[in-house]
Order: sequence, then C-alpha cells, then structure tokens
Amino acid sequence: MALHPQTVAVLEFMKQLGTPPLHEVTPEVGRANYLATRIPSNVDLPEIKDFDAGGVRCRLYRSSTIDNAPLLIYYHGGGWVIGDLDTHDDICRKLARDAKCSVVAVDYRLAPEHPAPASHEDCITATRWIFANAQKLAVDPNRIAIGGDSAGGNLAAIVSMHAGVKPVFQLLVYPATDMRMGQESHRVNAQGYLLTADSMKWFIGHYLQGDEKKKHDPMYSPLLSDDATLKKSPPTLVITAEYDPLRDEGEQFAARLNDVGVPTSLVRFNGQIHAFFAMSEILDDAAAAVALSAAYLRKHLGT
Repeated sequence: MALHPQTVAVLEFMKQLGTPPLHEVTPEVGRANYLATRIPSNVDLPEIKDFDAGGVRCRLYRSSTIDNAPLLIYYHGGGWVIGDLDTHDDICRKLARDAKCSVVAVDYRLAPEHPAPASHEDCITATRWIFANAQKLAVDPNRIAIGGDSAGGNLAAIVSMHAGVKPVFQLLVYPATDMRMGQESHRVNAQGYLLTADSMKWFIGHYLQGDEKKKHDPMYSPLLSDDATLKKSPPTLVITAEYDPLRDEGEQFAARLNDVGVPTSLVRFNGQIHAFFAMSEILDDAAAAVALSAAYLRKHLGT
C-alpha cells in the first residue's frame, strides 16, 4: 500500500523544517529537536502528578478519583537516547482517558550518559516499586498492564519477562526487539520514512556503546529470548507500521509469542511510518491505533 496521504503531508512538512537528521547531531540537540515537535495535549484529567518510584522519577495520570483503579505503566520511546515524560504526555493522557484507567509514565535514564543497562534497570525498579506500592497510588495491583512504543516497547517486553511481576497485558507499539537490524524491513525502509537506518545505528551506538555482544543478548534483543522466558509474557497487542524499519522484528516477536502460547494480536497499519502513534491529532490512523490500544486495555483491565 502507498503511504497514507496524511502521512505524506507530515513528511513533507518535516522536510521543509530543515531539521538535521539525528545521526548528524549530538544527543542534546536530538532531544531538543524531538521535544520541539510535541503538540501540547488538549486532554484534561482529574489528577496528574510526579512522584518517586524507588529512585526513578515517574508521572501519574488519573482518569478518575476512584480508589483501586486499573493501571497502565508506560515506557516512552526515543531510542533509549531521546524522549521524556513531556514528549509522551499526550499519549499517556489519551490512553488514561480512553482506557478508563490510571497511567504511570516512567522517566528512565538515557544514553549515552547512562548506557545499557541503565534504562531497563530503571524500568524494572520502577515497575517493581509500583506493584509493591499500588495502594499508595490508589491502583489495583491485580489489574496492572505495561506498554511502550519503539524503545519503550523493547523495555516493556524486557520488564514483562524479567521483573518478576505479573502484568495482565502488554501493549507493544512498533517495538524494537532485535538490535542486530538484520530484517528485510531495515533494508527496504532504510531511508525516507522518518526513522532511518542511520538513526537506528545512532541510537544503538549510543545505547550499547559499541558492544557487539549485547546485540545478541536477549536482555537487549528480546526476540532472541528462549521459549521458557517468552512464556512469562502476558497477553499482548503488537502494533506495527508498514514503512517502519522495525516492522519485521515487531511482527516476528508477535509470532514467537503466539508460538509459545502467549495470546498475542498483531495489527499492522499499512501506509504508516514509525512514530505515527504519537500523531493522533493529525493522522486518522494514529487516532485509530490509540482507540484500538484503549479497547484492548479496557478488555484486559476490566474497565
């Protein structure tokens, strides 16, 4: 399928901005440029507050003031190098509103200042703290889901298998699951669709600091996990985009989960690019993807 006309317009607009590609700038500049693309959210919620989860800064979004609310723990994307609580604020607000749950966003440490394994250590620490302190957050410890997009999807998959907690569901939006970058989608979608092969090499280079062994380690490439470890995953929704370098590794991860008996749904948005999920104000497919995610969350969280 051809690129969606709305997405063509987005790519053309971004081209006209003249922002240099990620692999040509420093992480500090990349973070500032990413934050500058943020569209302030128009979603109001009863409560939003920052808090400390075992030494990891987090942000709580409450869609209601009830106690014992279901919860989604969300890990933001950005290649383990860029992104923060503010870049993904709108996504968290919309998922809280539409899934009728609370959301906690995790502000994990970023590379290269804090290379692997800092990010997934923070996510595991925060997640364990949230499960152990659910009452303090007015959430139900038996109705907690996890999720994330891109690098955040990678972190969610790792948390679900290695944190020793039992989320009831995981939402993986175009997750990075294989640091080796060997799939066909990395070749055919290498240039022209926002996330490029050069950008992925830049991200992974900063994150893994040139350690080639880590690319083959399931703690960084969850697609390479053994069957017994994969079976620890909860029911899963994987969302992919046709024109995304990460498309194939996300779909392969969904297939592996299904193969080991984890109930997993895979939905590919044809005509779309990496990062489309965050553009629900301007892309119809993004609004549909958020609505789909919220529907799955409501089903598994019982809202």
